[in-house]
Order: sequence, then structure tokens, then C-alpha cells
Amino acid sequence: MYSLAIEIPYWGQSLLRVLGGLVAVLLPAGTIVYVFLFKMMSFMQSRLGPMEAGPYGSLQLIAEVGKWLQKEDIAPEKADVRIFKMAPIIVLLSTFLLVVVVPFGPDAYFTDFSVGIFYALAVGSVSVIGILVAGWASANKYSLLGGLRAAGQLIAYELPMVLAVVGVVIQAGSMNLQDIVVAQNTGQIFGWGGLGNPYVITQFVGFVIFMIAVQAELTQAPFDMPIAESELVSGYMTEYSGFRFLMFFIGEFATAGVFAFIASVLFLGGWGVPFGWFGWESLDQVSNWMNIGGPLIMFTKMMVLTFIIMWVRFSYPRFREDQLQRFAWKVLIPVSLANIVVTAILKVAF
Repeated sequence: MYSLAIEIPYWGQSLLRVLGGLVAVLLPAGTIVYVFLFKMMSFMQSRLGPMEAGPYGSLQLIAEVGKWLQKEDIAPEKADVRIFKMAPIIVLLSTFLLVVVVPFGPDAYFTDFSVGIFYALAVGSVSVIGILVAGWASANKYSLLGGLRAAGQLIAYELPMVLAVVGVVIQAGSMNLQDIVVAQNTGQIFGWGGLGNPYVITQFVGFVIFMIAVQAELTQAPFDMPIAESELVSGYMTEYSGFRFLMFFIGEFATAGVFAFIASVLFLGGWGVPFGWFGWESLDQVSNWMNIGGPLIMFTKMMVLTFIIMWVRFSYPRFREDQLQRFAWKVLIPVSLANIVVTAILKVAF
């Protein structure tokens, strides 16, 4: 693998990481909002969606952001103002902390943790703290109910998400996300390496469970009990306006993009293509051009997985609270445990 001869000072590296993090979080979020929320949902409902701002409504998101930035930042009279204002920052910050372990190429990554997936699962649950804080600090019964529903839901669906990932870790033999990408792209299926060994095939059950858990973690329909408009008037976000509501909005779709990035790394081979196509046998032989092509491949896979998330959101009605909890504890967790047992047996046997 070739490296650039330019030596960048530490402050420059830090600045590039910050800019890269902003691009990796905000660009997918904006794309998801325009492509899926504005257009795909509109087409599914036989309408055009926003068409006025920019060609084919392409600048509608910028117009929406400008509108939110002009709105007054209001806090309820009885709210704990300091904590009330802190909540959306916690939610959005958890998304930025989550993207730092995602590899976008052989050298295109922010950090290379040996236990990257453990870190991702831990940080991914931080957002529930921000949601609980928002619900409690708003001094609003609807918001408090939304926060409590979110806490119960996210705790219940964290477990199947973690258990779904265990099968991948067993099969790859590593918790490092870069190693998981390499294991899939250097692997073979019955001695044939034309497709590598994407874990979406061998861990299909884990993939389905992971995507369902992601849907619940994002509080997207049919798991949108915490923000049920017909019952809780947007739940924990009821009292937020202006820029702070915008931060919740960005956090929701940015987190969808980041979780889709992680799912593509775990199950779809991440930034790579089967190494056998180019005669590569290890990460050291991968062309430096994959640091440019890798992010594009990741973005494509992210859009495919986000399409599935949004398709489900726009197609299914909301669960009742008892149905939601029963599905997690009585269906997803037992199935994910069975998947771990089968994966471990096959790993030892073969």
C-alpha cells in the first residue's frame, strides 16, 4: 500500500478529522431527508413533495434549516432550563461519537479501535440519556411520557442489537470493524471467492434482527411510540423549538445514516469489494485508490439500507406498547440467542 509523502501536523490532522466527521454525519443526513422524507414518501402517497425551493425542490432542506434558525428558542417556565438546553446536544453528540469508529477505506478512518464494535454499541445507547433528559426537563407530562417510553423501548431493543452482532464477531474472530471488513472480502463461500463472504448471507438472521433493532433505536414507525403524534404530540420534543428542535431532527436522520454505515460494515463488506477480483490477499495489498472509492461504496450501501428503514417507516402502522415490548423480549431475543448458538457450533465444527 502506498502512502502520501506529505506530513500533516497534528493540529492539521485534528482539523481534518473534525471536518471529515461533519461531512460523514451531515451529508448522509441531508441526503436521507431529501431523497426519502421529501421525495420517496411523496411518491408513495402519489404526490410530488416540495417543488418550489431549487430545481425539483432540491433546496427545500436549506430553506427548512433557515426557517428553524430564525425561530425563537423558547423554554417552558417551569423547565430546568440548563438541562433542557443540554438534551439535544447529548443526542447529536452521540451520533458524532458513533461515526468515529466506522472505516471508510483501508486508511480512511478516524480511529482504529481493536474493540470498535463494542465502543459503537456502547456509544449508540448514549442518546437515550439525552431523550430522557429532554422528557424530564421539559416539565410537560406528554414529554415525560415520551421520555419514559423511549427509555423502555431503547433498553429492550439494545439487547437484540448486541446479540445480533455477536454472531458476526464469532464468525470474524475480531471486534475490530476493519478486520470484519477484511474478513468478509477475503472470505470464500464453499471455496469460491467471487463474492467474498458477506455476512448478510451467513448471518442473515442476525442482519434482520439488527435492522429491526435499528428501526426501534431510531424510534421510526412502527416503533415510534415515544413521539406518537396522535397520543403524545411529538413526545419528548413537544416543548422544543427553533435550533434545538433542528438538532433533534438532524440527530434522528444522521443516526439513521450512521447505523446504516455500521450495518454495511458488519453485513455487507463495508468499504471493500471482494479482494479476489484484483488479486489482493490482505489489507496491505489494497490499492490506495480504495481510500477514494471506499467512501463512495459505503455511501451507496448506506443509501440501500436507509431505503429499507424508510420503506418500513412509511408502510407499517404503529405497534401498541405491549406489542412492542413482547416482540423484543419474546421473539427477537430468543431468536438472536439461537443464532449465536448455531454460529458458535458451526464455527467450532468447520
